[in-house]
Amino acid sequence: VQLVESGGGLVPAGGSLRLSCTASRFTGVFDDYTIAWFRQAPGKERQGVASISGGGIPDYADSVKGRFTVSRDNAKLTVTLQMNALKPEDTAVYFCYAPAYRTWGQGTQVTVSS
Repeated sequence: VQLVESGGGLVPAGGSLRLSCTASRFTGVFDDYTIAWFRQAPGKERQGVASISGGGIPDYADSVKGRFTVSRDNAKLTVTLQMNALKPEDTAVYFCYAPAYRTWGQGTQVTVSS
């Protein structure tokens, strides 16, 4: 299994970004598996941001509730993280993760300027 993130960049506070995580070489049925988003800021531990179950049920960290939305397109093997009302404290490298396969993507940098 391989996960590839895209969509990171530099935005001003209050702006939006849309991250995508696309799976390949998936040996199971993509629909069956939870995919999660994590982030890691410099000098800090990696923390969970959001996840979506195979059935499409989302879950969010308190710090992003109401601002971030996670969704999936199983036909495209893609999970998307829509990030709105971004804050400087959202600056981090964002990773997607497939828990069932213990597989991480390579990460994409998100930088929010104040």
